[in-house]
Amino acid sequence: MMLLRPMRADEFAAYLDYFIPDYAAEIVANYRLSESEAREQARREISVSLPDGVNSAGHVLLCLVDSAKHPDNALGYLWYKADAAMREAFIYDFYIHPDHQGKGLGKQALQLLGEALKARGFAQIKLRVAGDNERARHLYEVSGFQVTGINMSKPL
Repeated sequence: MMLLRPMRADEFAAYLDYFIPDYAAEIVANYRLSESEAREQARREISVSLPDGVNSAGHVLLCLVDSAKHPDNALGYLWYKADAAMREAFIYDFYIHPDHQGKGLGKQALQLLGEALKARGFAQIKLRVAGDNERARHLYEVSGFQVTGINMSKPL
């Protein structure tokens, strides 16, 4: 059974081991920075957003786990920030390890998150997805997300 559980402090380093290179690759592809510049930007952004790791105020870091088989092994991660006043949550990062993709875990995780947030009075989940990430866009669309705008940039 899929479960979203809070990330433990001892799991944060493993999360960063995935997140920094993954986010840096997105920065390289979409903002035309060098690999080293992109890694530095990714590190800088994570240190600003999550200065206290899993205990960073307002941010929620979750591990996706199979509670029956391997409750301690993360199959993926979900990071969001909740805004109770606006009754909305913004997903900063959502990742399923490659060997667990294509099994419906992403849909299950998004459904669990939606149910938990709705029970707390939230009305909306927002996110940003890279324009070239067709797999993620498909997952979000079949999970009920709609395009509300398009991010654009122009290098100078």
